[in-house]
Amino acid sequence: MAEYVVNGGHRLNGCIDIQGAKNSALPILAAAILCKDQVVLHNCPNLSDVTTSVKILRYLGCTVCCEGSTVVIDSKGMYRCDIPTELMREMRSSIVFLGAILGRFRQAQMSLPGGCEIGPRPIDLHLSSLRQMGVEIDENHGLLDCKIPGALQSADITLSFPSVGATENIMLAAVCSRGVTTITNAAREPEISDLADFLNSCGAKITGAGETTIYIEGVRTLGGTQHIIIPDRIVTSTYMACTAVCGGKLFLKGALQSHSGSVNSVFEQCGCLVDYMPEGIYISSNKNLKKARLVRTMPYPGFPTDAQAPVMAMCCFADGTSVFVENMFESRYKHVDELCRMGAAIYVHDKVAVVEGSRKLYGTTVSAQDLRGGAALVVAALGAEGTTYIKGINHIDRGYENLEVLLSDVGADIKRI
Repeated sequence: MAEYVVNGGHRLNGCIDIQGAKNSALPILAAAILCKDQVVLHNCPNLSDVTTSVKILRYLGCTVCCEGSTVVIDSKGMYRCDIPTELMREMRSSIVFLGAILGRFRQAQMSLPGGCEIGPRPIDLHLSSLRQMGVEIDENHGLLDCKIPGALQSADITLSFPSVGATENIMLAAVCSRGVTTITNAAREPEISDLADFLNSCGAKITGAGETTIYIEGVRTLGGTQHIIIPDRIVTSTYMACTAVCGGKLFLKGALQSHSGSVNSVFEQCGCLVDYMPEGIYISSNKNLKKARLVRTMPYPGFPTDAQAPVMAMCCFADGTSVFVENMFESRYKHVDELCRMGAAIYVHDKVAVVEGSRKLYGTTVSAQDLRGGAALVVAALGAEGTTYIKGINHIDRGYENLEVLLSDVGADIKRI
């Protein structure tokens, strides 16, 4: 298995192009099966989760061509409506194919998804919403057998929680249904708006994406399109955290201020200089970091749970005590033990983590337990004294494209072996 070897203490200077958003690319790749013509996606990140999505598309009978950051999908030859268990278990987001396959074939068979073990992420909201649209779902020993007797119907759906995945699945199922489907208490993330923009460019009629209520007027068919996937706001936050602990100046090309205001304000609170330009975000740090008073993860536009771990690693180097409250997932502090192995002082009780900063961290051998926790270990290793060996970087590969290459190009001493 590959691992990272990181020698800390090197300043970062230069420019990094921000990759396309993983959490946008995956539902859009699934949405491509609803289109009757060729779909061309630009700025699609080269990630293991994207590779899994491409495998699923090809298994279903689609033709997929990948060249650099461009992916071309032709679903005219699609002939299957099932996904094998081994592909479903490779990533959590595979469940988003459910709404798309139902929209295409009116039936679907798949197992429950896999992905990072960060606590319960039940898909009951997905299933209850689809049932409101007339889908009959038989759950048996982790397998889902779904069928629609007759036509898929519109519905007025109110989510008990603004789930991103449930919102996406409803949108994908409803876009070619009859009538108008409304989603109340919908997720508002930029990735939801990007999915809606993609579908609308194919001929869908979706309004309200990015707001609390989304309206989907069903259409008969969707055509082809070209679409540029938005930049990844979590990757942006990770590179900002790397700069904060290393010191230096970094320009994050393509990053959007409008997508990450709640995170950027924490960096400013900690003493980093953050400037916004039409072409991207500029961050500089002198390493004299201040504490983050309170970081509370919330649905968008609140602080994203995916940025919690990298920012916590940054706060290990800050002067004072920072407090984190994780409201989204029960087991999203798995990186804490590994950070403490490096010398961090972090105390966890239930949803709250208290970080006593202004300590030196030291290189040792640590292991990534999940995607964002792995990114946190990279942040910590870059700021630590000595050499850190990070195992389990297959988790990091799920969400970060060429991480070690891009960091090396701006001055970090990090290698994949």
